[in-house]
Amino acid sequence: MWTKSHSIVTKEVTKEQMWKLISDVNNWHTWDHGIEFAKMEGEFKKGNKILLRPKGGPNVNIEILETNKNKRFYDVSKMPLAKIYDDHIYEDTEDGLKITGIISVTGILGFLWVKLVAKKLADSLPTDIQKQINVASSL
Repeated sequence: MWTKSHSIVTKEVTKEQMWKLISDVNNWHTWDHGIEFAKMEGEFKKGNKILLRPKGGPNVNIEILETNKNKRFYDVSKMPLAKIYDDHIYEDTEDGLKITGIISVTGILGFLWVKLVAKKLADSLPTDIQKQINVASSL
């Protein structure tokens, strides 16, 4: 398994603000300029599906594996002979809210999907988390 993570501790935003932002899937495109759209019908909960289209890329089907309101959102994208997992964790600490993003890849073609997709996702975690903080702080 290949895994990369990044954490930021901040006092600029609360876990409730972050959750409001991340759980509003149909509006991800308004703050994540790397995607054309993200669509979800129904509730933001385990088992539900998200259809996402990265700019210039094909549609990606995402399955929500776990939601723990204001604490964690965990999902998987199934690729040919591999899976890409994306974990979002929100933890209160003495120094502020600790926000962690973790990208993991499993499967026999995992090395290929790391090269094609996951490494770019992982490399953008610091920027993406900060962008989420900036947008969520106004919610």
